[in-house]
Order: sequence, then C-alpha cells, then structure tokens
Amino acid sequence: QVQLVESGGGLVQPGGFLRLSCEVSGSIFSIYTVGWYRQSPGKQRTLVAAVAASGDTRYGDSMQDRFSIYRDNAKNTTYLHANNLTPDDSAVYYCNAVVRAISGTAHTMYWGQGTQVTVSS
Repeated sequence: QVQLVESGGGLVQPGGFLRLSCEVSGSIFSIYTVGWYRQSPGKQRTLVAAVAASGDTRYGDSMQDRFSIYRDNAKNTTYLHANNLTPDDSAVYYCNAVVRAISGTAHTMYWGQGTQVTVSS
C-alpha cells in the first residue's frame, strides 16, 4: 500500500529553522503532486506549499518568504524548509500526495499522519 511518512518536526526556538521530510513509499507508478499543509487546534487546515512533478511550486498566503519546498524524485521525498519560525507557525504539519499506483490508472490522494511543530522559547 502507499504510505506517506513525515519527519523532522519538533521543538524549535523563535527564529529557528526546521526541515520537514515527506517520503512516499509503496507500489508507486508516479507521484503527481506533493504538498505540505498545517493545522492548529480550532483552525482549518491550510496550504503551506505544494510542488508538481514538473517542479512548479505553489505557496499559501504569506508563506513564500519563509517557506520553500523541494522535491527529490530519486528518493520519492519532498522537503519543506521553514525559516525564521514564530510561535504562530506552531501546528501539525501534514504531507499530501496525489499518487498513481502500479495496480491502476486512477490518481489517489493520500495524507500522512502529521508531524508536530512547536515554536517556543
């Protein structure tokens, strides 16, 4: 089965840096898009950044200055670089991928389990 595994979250001080990783594994034919989203308690899940197979990127509102997304196709891994973090960035960060499995032709959306990011002194 297709699985998305996130890593890299944790506790970081304000102004700090984190690098989140999302690895897609399983019987995969191709990965079309990969995105990072975040959600805080009581708030909606919002887009941070997404990248297509072509390398084209899309960022959520006010995200492009401090976040960047990079896709390593050889490792089926997508990274989110988060810079100059503030307490408002604290959230559970989720990886999302649209994947075509070897078993079929349909595109299926998958979500990871999420990784907690806490920005605090």
